[in-house]
Amino acid sequence: MSLVKSLPLLLSLSAALGSVSAWALPNDNEQPIRIQANEAQLDDKQGVATYKGDVIITQGSMKITGNTVTITRNAAGEIDIVTSVGNLAYFEQLQKATDSKPVQAYAVTIQYHAPQNRIVLIDKAKVINDGNTTEGEKIVYDTVKQVANAGRANGSTVTAPRPRIDMVIQPKKKTDQQKAQ
Repeated sequence: MSLVKSLPLLLSLSAALGSVSAWALPNDNEQPIRIQANEAQLDDKQGVATYKGDVIITQGSMKITGNTVTITRNAAGEIDIVTSVGNLAYFEQLQKATDSKPVQAYAVTIQYHAPQNRIVLIDKAKVINDGNTTEGEKIVYDTVKQVANAGRANGSTVTAPRPRIDMVIQPKKKTDQQKAQ
C-alpha cells in the first residue's frame, strides 16, 4: 500500500487513539502513541480500530502486545475498551513514577476498560507486581487502587481450566535499622 493511499487510514487511526490519556498514567498521556502491527483496519462509523499481527502499542510506560488488538471508542470519541488477544497477550505500566518495575499482566485475552482503569485478564491470567504474583482463570486488576480479584472465568471459554487461584506474596524487605533492633 502506498503512503498516499495509506495516509488517510493512518490519520484516522491516530485520531481514534487521540484520547488515549484515559488508559495511561497522567505523565504517560503527554507521550506519543506508537502502534506497530502487520495490518490495521478502522471502522470510523462504529468507532472500532483493529490491529493484527504481532501488535505492539506503547505510550510512555504503558505497553500492550498481542496477536490482535481491538480498540473501541465511545460516542464522544474517547477510548472505551482495548482488547488484546494472543498467546499470551501482555500489558505493562508503571503505577508511580518512582516505581523501578512496571506491573505486568499476561492472559490469552486482556481487556482494558479505560473509564474504570480496570484490566480484565481471561484464561492463563497472571499479574506480577513488585515480585508478588496472582494467577487464575480470570483476574480483574484495578490499576489505580492496585487491587486484584482472582477466580473462575465463569461464562468464558478457557484453554487451561484452573479451579483454584495461586498467589505468591513476597516478604517486606527490612531496612538496616529494622534489622538492628
